[in-house]
Amino acid sequence: MPLSRIVTLIIGLILILGLSLWLIDSLSRLYWQLSYSPLLGNLLLLLLVVLIGALIAAFVYYVLVIRSGEQRSRRKRQQRKQVQIPAVKSEAASSTLQAVKQQVAQIQDEVARQALLSKSREIEANLARGEIQVVIFGTGSAGKTSLVNAIMGRMVGRVDAPMGTTTVGETYCMRLKGLERKILITDTPGILEAGIAGTEREQLARELATSADLLLFVVDNDLRRSEYEPLRALAEIGKRSLLVLNKTDLYTEEDKEAILARLRQRVRGFIAASDVVAVSANPQSVQLENSEIFQPEPEIIPLLRRMAAILRAEGEDLVADNILLQSLRLGEEARKLIDAQRRRQADKIVERFQWIGAGVVSVTPLPMVDLLATAAVNAQMVVEIGRVYGCELNMERGRELALSLAKTIAGLGIVKGALQLLSTALQLNVGTFIIGRAIQGVTAAYLTRIAGKSFIEYFRNDQDWGDGGMTEVVQRQFQLNRRDEFIKDFVQEAIARVVRPLTERAELVEEDQERRLGTGD
Repeated sequence: MPLSRIVTLIIGLILILGLSLWLIDSLSRLYWQLSYSPLLGNLLLLLLVVLIGALIAAFVYYVLVIRSGEQRSRRKRQQRKQVQIPAVKSEAASSTLQAVKQQVAQIQDEVARQALLSKSREIEANLARGEIQVVIFGTGSAGKTSLVNAIMGRMVGRVDAPMGTTTVGETYCMRLKGLERKILITDTPGILEAGIAGTEREQLARELATSADLLLFVVDNDLRRSEYEPLRALAEIGKRSLLVLNKTDLYTEEDKEAILARLRQRVRGFIAASDVVAVSANPQSVQLENSEIFQPEPEIIPLLRRMAAILRAEGEDLVADNILLQSLRLGEEARKLIDAQRRRQADKIVERFQWIGAGVVSVTPLPMVDLLATAAVNAQMVVEIGRVYGCELNMERGRELALSLAKTIAGLGIVKGALQLLSTALQLNVGTFIIGRAIQGVTAAYLTRIAGKSFIEYFRNDQDWGDGGMTEVVQRQFQLNRRDEFIKDFVQEAIARVVRPLTERAELVEEDQERRLGTGD
C-alpha cells in the first residue's frame, strides 16, 4: 500500500476515534438520564456501536477500494494517452506519405519519380514492421565494429581492421527484454576518409545515420571540428543521439574524466550530459607476470543501461518521430524536384515571350515614352507562368500585375540602365552603331526577361513578393541579369534573333528600292 494512503487511513481513523469518543460521552449522559428504562438505554447503546462501526467501515472502504480504483483508472487513462501519442504520429506520417505520393505524381522525370516512390515504399515498410533502427556512426577507426561486437556479444565483423573495411551498412538484429519491437543495429562506413571511395562511403554513412531511430556517435578522444559538425547537423534534424567515448582503456581514470567533461561541454544544448557515455569495446590484451596473455572483457555496461533505458521509455516515440521525419524529408525532396521542374517550364515561357516582344518592338518601333509599356511583361505571360505554379489568373488580373511591375521598373530607372548596357554591348559585338529600333527590340526582350523572372519568384513564394516587396525582387533580378557572362550570351542570341533579321530585311528593302529605281518604276 502506498505511504500516502497509509497516512490518510491513520489520520481518518484518529478523527473517527475522536468523534466516537465525543459521541460516546454525549450518549452516556443521555443513557444515565434514561436509566429508568434499561431497554431503551440498551437500544441506544447498540445503535451507538452500529453507527461507529458503519462509519469506520465506510471510511476504510473508501480509502482501500474507491480511492484505489480511481488511481488505477487514472493510471490506465495515462497509459492509454501514452500509447496514443505514437499512434497519432504514425497517422501523421501516413498522411505525409500520401501527400508525398501526390507530389511525386507531378514529377515528369521518370528516374527521379521512381526513386522517390521507392523511398516512400521503404518508409511504409518500416512503418509496418515497427523495428527500432540503431545506427553506429563515427570516424574510420573509432572502434564502431568492435562496439557492435561487444553489444551483440558475438563476433559480427572484423576487429582491429584498417580504415575503410566496412564499405556498406551491415545490420544485425537483437532483442531487449521488456521491449516487443526488434532492435536492428547497423554498422556504417567511417567518415572523413580520404579519396573518392572514402567520400562515397561517407555519403552512405550519412544517409544511414539520417534514417536512424537512435544514433550512437562513436569517438576515441575529444571531438574534432570535422566530427562536431556532422553530429550537430544530425541533432538539429531531430536525431536522438548518444555520444560514445570508446577505447577508454588507453587512458588513465583522470584523463578519461577530463575528456568526458570536455565532450559534455561541447555538446551541451543538443545532447544531455547523461547521454555522453564512456566504454571500452575491445580492451587491449595484457601480458601477465607468468607471460600469459590476459584479454579483459569489454566494458560497455553503462552504454547498455543507457540504451535500454532510452529504448524502453522512448522506443515507441523514437520510431514514430523518425518515420515522420523521413516522410517530411522525402516531401521536401519531392518539393525541390517539382520546383526545379516548374522553374524550367516558366523559364521557357519567359524566353518565348521576351523574343516575341523584341520582334514586335523592332518591327514597329515606338517612342521611348511607350517602350516601358511594351517591354514590361504582358498579361498573357503572367497568366501562363501562374498556370505553371497552379495559380489560375484571368487576363484582367494579369494586366494589373503587369502594369504594377512596369511602374516599378520605370521607377527604379532600369529602362535607362538597360538601354546603356545593351547599346554598349551591341556596338562592341556588331562593330557599328546599329539602327535604333534594333536597340529598342533587344532592350524590350531584356526588360521582359527581368519582369518574367520576377514573376517566377512571386509565384514560387505563393503569390507573395516577400518582406522587401516587388522592388527588392526586381532589383535582385536586374543585378543577376547584368553579369558579364550573361550579357555576352544574351547579346549573341539577340544578334541572331533580332539584329540579323532586321539587317536582312533592310538589305532586301534597299535592293528592292534600287531595282525599282533601275527599272524606272
